[in-house]
Amino acid sequence: MRKLLLLALVGLGAQLVDGSLGMAYGVTSTTLLLAIGTNPAAASATVHLAEIGTTLASGTAHWRFGNVNWRVVAKIGIPGAIGAFAGATFLASLSTDIAAPVMSLILLALGLYILVRFTTFGLPTDRLHKPLRKRFLAPLGLVAGFVDSTGGGGWGPVGTPAILASGRLEPRKVIGSIDTSEFLVAVAASIGFLVGLGSENIDFAWVAALLIGGVIAAPIAAWLVRHIPPRVLGSAVGGVIILTNVRTLLRSDWIDAPDATRYTAYAVIYLVWAAALAYSIRQHRAASRPVPAGSPTDDQPALVGQPASPGRSDGAEGTEPPPSDPRD
Repeated sequence: MRKLLLLALVGLGAQLVDGSLGMAYGVTSTTLLLAIGTNPAAASATVHLAEIGTTLASGTAHWRFGNVNWRVVAKIGIPGAIGAFAGATFLASLSTDIAAPVMSLILLALGLYILVRFTTFGLPTDRLHKPLRKRFLAPLGLVAGFVDSTGGGGWGPVGTPAILASGRLEPRKVIGSIDTSEFLVAVAASIGFLVGLGSENIDFAWVAALLIGGVIAAPIAAWLVRHIPPRVLGSAVGGVIILTNVRTLLRSDWIDAPDATRYTAYAVIYLVWAAALAYSIRQHRAASRPVPAGSPTDDQPALVGQPASPGRSDGAEGTEPPPSDPRD
């Protein structure tokens, strides 16, 4: 019962992060399941089965708050489902001894990406309203879906930063669209795991615990996405993922590091993580300070002899969005 309650709390916390950041439900939940000794394929299957419910609840909540672009959902979600099914059947065919460190390496890479991406760059806001084309979204969905199944998470860490980096869709709609399209990925991955593993290796009580926590958190996260600073949250989540998966790798048969090496590595990670969080908080506070009227911003320097357009602060507002590309 204690384990089930812990899993429910993990599901709640992971969904709060995922729904407000567009990533990390699968990575966070799978990381915990691996840490308590769960078979890698069974861990990913458990998380994806729970995600069928959590992504449905999250997508509905984001839709109600106006955070979803349905064209993006269709263009990235269908290729993502194909990649997820392929990744699930691939992971189910690997032995546990091989799959555990491989999955930890994938999760570690995703954690590093999340930490560096959000700590260093924050969220870009230029190039808004330009169309996101299918030739960009379809390959992205295919890769993100495959990584999501094999890594126990990765749809958000791969898809969300890529679309945010394009600067063509406002952050809340990126997050809402990624969370909504993840329903297709979760369904396809779950079918792939059930075909490859069967149901005997999956603890459905664990699925239910993760699901209950996630469903409770989904509407709260969809509301928080308008208020919580994603830069700080990204740094915090990235650090958790890195620390946990470094621990798994150092204790694996691949490395089997002595205690002194492991504790030194943990100390270094804690220091870097604390510095990243402090930097993200400082940058968020600096960006939140009101700018005096007539003063240039850091990302929009004033041009001599050129008056600013009314209501225009980021180079995108104050202009009509370009017409949709018919090739979309």
